[in-house]
Amino acid sequence: MASKRAASTLAYRCTECGWTSAKWVGRCGECQQWGTVVEAATSTGIASPAVTPLAPSRSARPITEIDTRETPRRTSGIGEFDRVLGGGIVPGAAILLSGEPGVGKSTLLLEVAARTAAAGGRVLYVSAEESLAQVRLRAERTGSLHDELYLAAETDLATILGHVDETAPGLLIVDSVQTVSSGLIDGAAGHPSQVREVASTLIRVAKDRGLPVILVGHVTKDGQVAGPRILEHLVDVVCHFEGDRQTALRFVRALKNRFGATDEVGCFEQTQHGIAEVPDPSALFLGHGSREPGTCVTIALEGRRALPVEVQALTLPGSGPNPRRIVSGVDGARVAMVLAVLEKRAGLRLSDQDVYVSTVGGVRLTEPAADLAIALAVASAVSNRPNPAKLVAIGELSLAGEVRAVTQHEQRRAEATRLGYRTIVDTASPDLRSALRDLPRLHPVEPGDEPGF
Repeated sequence: MASKRAASTLAYRCTECGWTSAKWVGRCGECQQWGTVVEAATSTGIASPAVTPLAPSRSARPITEIDTRETPRRTSGIGEFDRVLGGGIVPGAAILLSGEPGVGKSTLLLEVAARTAAAGGRVLYVSAEESLAQVRLRAERTGSLHDELYLAAETDLATILGHVDETAPGLLIVDSVQTVSSGLIDGAAGHPSQVREVASTLIRVAKDRGLPVILVGHVTKDGQVAGPRILEHLVDVVCHFEGDRQTALRFVRALKNRFGATDEVGCFEQTQHGIAEVPDPSALFLGHGSREPGTCVTIALEGRRALPVEVQALTLPGSGPNPRRIVSGVDGARVAMVLAVLEKRAGLRLSDQDVYVSTVGGVRLTEPAADLAIALAVASAVSNRPNPAKLVAIGELSLAGEVRAVTQHEQRRAEATRLGYRTIVDTASPDLRSALRDLPRLHPVEPGDEPGF
């Protein structure tokens, strides 16, 4: 008896998680994302075609016989970028670099392309957003010109593959994956199906030829990589390029890395000549070194890197019933908690003071290890007397006024010692009052007394 043929019906599928629905809905029932459910043809029926087994080209091997030698890496020419990648670019790796518009992704990758070409490798830089003249002008400004750096302005996937066959590069850069389209898939460039097809094709070429590919990805308003979530699963490395447009500081973070750790951070500085790496960013987040009231240094962690950051505080008599609490670079909720602990546990009168707290250099402190530095900076601002020279504060404050230990405390102390800080206020002080008492010329304020040192 002939089997019934499977019928093709119209269903709806989420481009983020693959959840299916018989009718269209605005919000996915699985991942709760809005606007990700699109039409998709699916086959239904009683019978389904059986998959015929094929003889494998390579037999499976015991895991104990697998060669454990490290996959050879090739440097990108930029030490900070290699740090994030885990030591360099692995042949055949697919790397996705995301970031907000204007943060410097294209400038960084053009610098990577130029240094790779200078090291003897041929690079194909495909610009799907800018003309060749625009890329050439940026290369002249940043000094990224080289004869082995080839440019192509294409948005068609088949044409890009033709350029790859013609130039035979050792590194392929596509800027960006959301602006390239394939003629085999319906829809405009940037559609989830187009992004998935373009990325999977380029990754397949990378694996077959051992050709490392760097894809530039757009981000959404909330900072996530635009397009289907499967894009992040397909690639080997996902890096995010971030920075405040008001400052020159830039960070590259690894969100996913199959070849290394994901807690490494590369530090860069935006200059008029392009992106410059900052191997030792110790001086970027410190003041001019003068002893001013309301300043205190802490040691923050960016990935595995310990960085000294100066916290500055300013207090003024309040002019209204509700004093102002203005923060920049720190968490406003934690600052409010630190102020409450200072008033309750150390006796500092802050309920009638406007308090302003900020960091130097545009860095953002999100970890609780900066609590003690914020407290000492505010205490110094209230008394109008500077903290001792070469002092660093490391510790988390509890609501009971205790100084709690923080992660990687020994690494922070070692970095403070290396930078020449002679006084380290940390968990050696059991509580905030002891920390204030241990400082030279500094004593805790009793409730009802005027704040002072």
